[in-house]
Amino acid sequence: MNSGMGVVNLWLGGGLVIQVTALILLGMSITSWTVMLVKGVLIYKSKKQAKQLNSFWHSPDLNEALEVLELKQQEDNPFKSLALEGQIAMRHHRRTEQHLHDSLDLNDWITSSLRNSIDDAKERFGSGLIVLASIGSTAPFVGLFGTVWGIYKALLSIGDGGMSSIDQVAGPVGEALVMTAFGLVVAIPAVLGYNALLRSNQFIFGKLNRFAYDLRAFYVTGICIKTTEERK
Repeated sequence: MNSGMGVVNLWLGGGLVIQVTALILLGMSITSWTVMLVKGVLIYKSKKQAKQLNSFWHSPDLNEALEVLELKQQEDNPFKSLALEGQIAMRHHRRTEQHLHDSLDLNDWITSSLRNSIDDAKERFGSGLIVLASIGSTAPFVGLFGTVWGIYKALLSIGDGGMSSIDQVAGPVGEALVMTAFGLVVAIPAVLGYNALLRSNQFIFGKLNRFAYDLRAFYVTGICIKTTEERK
């Protein structure tokens, strides 16, 4: 059998179940690659933004420091959001109105606000990873289902037609096994992409946590301590 026509024969002769299964795998593949590309661009921008933190601490005042984190085409900067959240928390805590947070000292209030900002960043960076994990774990089984169904249909055809030679059996069964390969082609990039994004997210979260530590000390004491990069 011509291997180049195997996929075509599988699509045309596999029936509705095989066609729907193949479309599901195609949709999974498109979804996983879309998530990986979108998240990859986000992480790439965030790593570039993380390099600006040293310049942030070398700015003469806070307003100019925030401008350092506001370069062109660098919107949605998690580090700037963290700095602004701390600034807003500090100003809000100093108001004269009585609020429940007045029972907290400035250090606890700013720490809580910065932690909430980091949690928001984690939610944003983590969105889509569950999709990749789900696709990576289920795509092989979806492909296997297509294979089992294709072999079942092939055996029915063999039984109805009375075919018994290896040449007659190998074609239909081989075409059905293509579905397993489709499932692996979808699953492997999704698993690798999930692991790569998870590792990159941990790098960004580490930078955010260290930046939050320095910000908390600055907003509470008004003194800029040595940054993490300067401690090395």
